Amino acid sequence: MRGVLCTFVLAAVVAVPAAGQQRTLVDDGFDSGGFGAPVIKFANAVDQFAVYVGGRGGWIINSTIMLGLGGYGLASDVTIDPRFFGRQMEFGYGGLDLEFIVASDALVHATVGALVGGGGVRPFWEPTDAVFVLEPALNIELNMTSFMRLAVGGTYLWVTDIDTPTLRSDDLNSFTGTVQLKFGKF
Repeated sequence: MRGVLCTFVLAAVVAVPAAGQQRTLVDDGFDSGGFGAPVIKFANAVDQFAVYVGGRGGWIINSTIMLGLGGYGLASDVTIDPRFFGRQMEFGYGGLDLEFIVASDALVHATVGALVGGGGVRPFWEPTDAVFVLEPALNIELNMTSFMRLAVGGTYLWVTDIDTPTLRSDDLNSFTGTVQLKFGKF
């Protein structure tokens, strides 16, 4: 019995083509699409409520894997020095956005992904400092129409390599809540 099971699994993995049939990396069952999405994120920056706005988009392969780009900027006022009021910091980041889509045809389904990239942070009285960013994500999506999906979820914004006298990486590292509206061919 075990030998039959091993043979079945091996045949399914190798998928030996019929005589004269060409082997290709991508077969006739290949499907692709793409999307673009405005995104709002709610987080903590320098122990204050912070809002990030931006967007993401990418190429969707077989309704399962997304390869794309994303970029975000701090949209709310963050005070670093309490002696001064108003916006005292600029922060933006972006990079390669990868996502695995679980059961995309289901009305409600999940996605798991990560953004890997970099950005810049600048307290207004200091020069801009380049940083590395890693942001794993988990979302729940609702298929609203054939071309529109609502995604709600969370990420962990992990920022390293901050080298300014007034900020540390811990000032920007934060769990975030996200809301995005995806438009495209899924």
